[in-house]
Amino acid sequence: MPSKKHTGTFSLLVKPASADCNLSCDYCFYLEKSRLYPEDRVHRMDDTVLEKMIATYLGTRQKVYSFGWQGGEPTLLGSDFFRKVTSLQERYGKPGSVVSNGLQTNGTLIDNDLAEHFKTYHFLLGVSLDGPQALHDVYRKKRDGSGTYRDVIRGIEILNSHGVEYNALVLVTKANVAKPVQVYRHLKELGIFYHQYIPCVEFDESGKPEPWTITGEEWGMFLRSLFRQWTAGDVERVSIRNFDAVLQLLVHNREVMCTMGRNCRQYFVVEYSGDVYPCDFFVEPKLKLGNIMGTGWEELKKTKEYARFGRKKSEWPGECGRCAYLLYCAGDCLKHRRNRDDGTKQESWLCDGWKSFYGYSLPGFHRLREVLKSG
Repeated sequence: MPSKKHTGTFSLLVKPASADCNLSCDYCFYLEKSRLYPEDRVHRMDDTVLEKMIATYLGTRQKVYSFGWQGGEPTLLGSDFFRKVTSLQERYGKPGSVVSNGLQTNGTLIDNDLAEHFKTYHFLLGVSLDGPQALHDVYRKKRDGSGTYRDVIRGIEILNSHGVEYNALVLVTKANVAKPVQVYRHLKELGIFYHQYIPCVEFDESGKPEPWTITGEEWGMFLRSLFRQWTAGDVERVSIRNFDAVLQLLVHNREVMCTMGRNCRQYFVVEYSGDVYPCDFFVEPKLKLGNIMGTGWEELKKTKEYARFGRKKSEWPGECGRCAYLLYCAGDCLKHRRNRDDGTKQESWLCDGWKSFYGYSLPGFHRLREVLKSG
């Protein structure tokens, strides 16, 4: 299937503290990115870069101006920084324009000031929580090696007290991949009904899977079990982004997760310095597109590097082109494809899992589609 025409719309994924974090989670792929900026011991987006980014982005034409604040840990900057953010958005936003703010956090630094501001300005948070304490604390650790579960729950309680909207972001690792029901029920017991499950796939420099990396078979089993739990009575009660995305595709022909797209030109990563990259999984010197202090968004969109990176998504192996499930996975995330040094294209590390899951779940999804259409 040919790539869909790129519309030119884009969102921003902003790293205001770069890779800096108050935690030291074993599986974090972004911590090492601090090596890109060895000249600064502490990495913080300054006011000049912040204003330039917001002013120029809000000067483009978008249906929704979408800012995603991520890290590292973005709440390291505190509530004063995010007051500047919303003040600048109000100053430079066009009358009638819609500005959306999302923030991904480990939850441990949430305080009343932050929560109150997030509520006032309708931030949607993603809070990392990998399940019950015994599972969560395996990899999500403080610098002294102790677990973070209790600190995350404290942060969630503060968000709840202020009525802040948030999703639970569950990284599926070797620690919890065999416990999907336990993880799912624990989130419900906490009163969390918006979930997103993210497969953990990381390799060392030699290409060997890291200890926390799951296999395709494990991913497929996890998703199938989760789907059974969800369809047993929670479809109208619990929102699982992974499953909602399939229904959006079936009902509205709309790709709401970037992994389902056929061109990886959907957003820009903006580092604390203003440097711009095409994807936070590919923040690498060779893929730096420019810097917002000297390069405009239209110019960034037209760079050969950005176009080349985007096309890679639909340059999948021949087996993918013949697969019955290509519509749903689009070859999966580029991060999960491990092409050989000779240029041979490889299928996703999780390919077997996706096939197993879609083979099992699609009849159920089609039934749900008919219900949604008739309703």
